[in-house]
Amino acid sequence: MTVKKLFWQDPYRTTLDTRVAAIEGDQVRLEETIFYAFSGGQESDAGTIGGRVVLEARKDGGDILYTLEPAHGLKAGDAVTIEIDGARRRKLMRLHLAAEIILELAYQNLQGIQKVGAHIAEDKARIDFEWPENISRLFPMMQEKAGALVAADYDILSAFSDEANQRRYWEIAGFARVPCGGTHLKRTGEIGAITLKRVNIGKGKERIEIRVS
Repeated sequence: MTVKKLFWQDPYRTTLDTRVAAIEGDQVRLEETIFYAFSGGQESDAGTIGGRVVLEARKDGGDILYTLEPAHGLKAGDAVTIEIDGARRRKLMRLHLAAEIILELAYQNLQGIQKVGAHIAEDKARIDFEWPENISRLFPMMQEKAGALVAADYDILSAFSDEANQRRYWEIAGFARVPCGGTHLKRTGEIGAITLKRVNIGKGKERIEIRVS
């Protein structure tokens, strides 16, 4: 089963009326959704389905399974309203794109660097690399180039590269085109000011922590 993912069409939408497609104990499948599930390091949305708090949202092939309290009382075919925390979604989108830009700048300027982990939360994002040197030497360049992208307020294209297999990408013309199925802002100016912090997480590994304001 593949759920219709409306968060790709309108990532700013915070409410949706839909129906329950199936029930599997405390897990619910929906006919369509705006509620993003943890993927690619980006945390899940927070919110409710039919007034019930979503405890977990996880990908299941082309579908998404939502875990509710065991006594949720819903059944297949029920009409429900999805509500998500819009402020949280927006912060996640801002940090997600900020992190993607910093990652691309690392790839463009450090030959052979490898990403080994990433996480986008509401307060900060992080990217972990295999790299033998102090990565903070790149921060002045990264801050300048990322800041210029933000200041220019470029359009951000987000679309399918392979709709049948639900593969998507984002693109800033003249900067990068990146495979990614997350939720994305419409313009770079929405990111805000980006700040970077280096954390040494072990021999041969570097972490960049990213915040926006």
